[in-house]
Amino acid sequence: MASAKRKPRLAVWKFASCDGCQLTLLDCEDALVAVADAVEIAYFREATQSEVSGYYDLSLVDGSITTARDAERILDVRKRSRTLATIGACATAGGIQALRNFANVREYAAVVYARPDYIRTLATSTAIAHHVRVDYELRGCPIDKRQLLEVISAFLAGRRPVTPPHSVCIECKRKGNVCVMVAHGTPCLGPVTHTGCYALCPSYDRGCYGCYGPKETPNTPSLSRWFARLGVDNRNLQRVYRTFNANADEFREESERHGA
Repeated sequence: MASAKRKPRLAVWKFASCDGCQLTLLDCEDALVAVADAVEIAYFREATQSEVSGYYDLSLVDGSITTARDAERILDVRKRSRTLATIGACATAGGIQALRNFANVREYAAVVYARPDYIRTLATSTAIAHHVRVDYELRGCPIDKRQLLEVISAFLAGRRPVTPPHSVCIECKRKGNVCVMVAHGTPCLGPVTHTGCYALCPSYDRGCYGCYGPKETPNTPSLSRWFARLGVDNRNLQRVYRTFNANADEFREESERHGA
């Protein structure tokens, strides 16, 4: 009798993050059962203490690189992974903790910690792709579980994941939302932000905060001019782009254009 075919090994790795993207995987409910049946969950500390050593067919990496130890550890993860996908704003752009990239991290540590001399950290928070080759990036803070399942399904089927490249504005049009920026003068990052949240904030008459990072070829200078017409000054224009994806290239460059 022929031996059963080995299931692909899935590993989920955590670096500097809030764990929200890993919890999104656990929140897949019934679909998670199908995923667990199709792969061998070889490493996933959020869900189990068991670990299968060796090499992994698919690694999902959550979190940014903020310590020298993690900068070494990601090299080992890459070496042991046939396919490596980063999930979430921390892994793809450095996360909210990348605000340290615009300031003095020692001053931050002195304010937050009673004994900052115990803290061992890098001066920057950077995306995984700044350190190793990444096969696919899934954005969001947190990621969308439907897009995550698409990434895993595509891997199992041996194809490229299909996730929407368009902006949040398209989702607003599909839902019939009135544009909050045109109708109410509310600053909104929807025109330059990847979809993934299905226009959650604009659906409740709030501007988009850019949780899914810059879409392909965003025209951030044009959007900034619109914001200026709405009365947003340079200081607040800078802050608009410095949230969950502050270190994403297009958002970082636009925020620096409005620096003091």
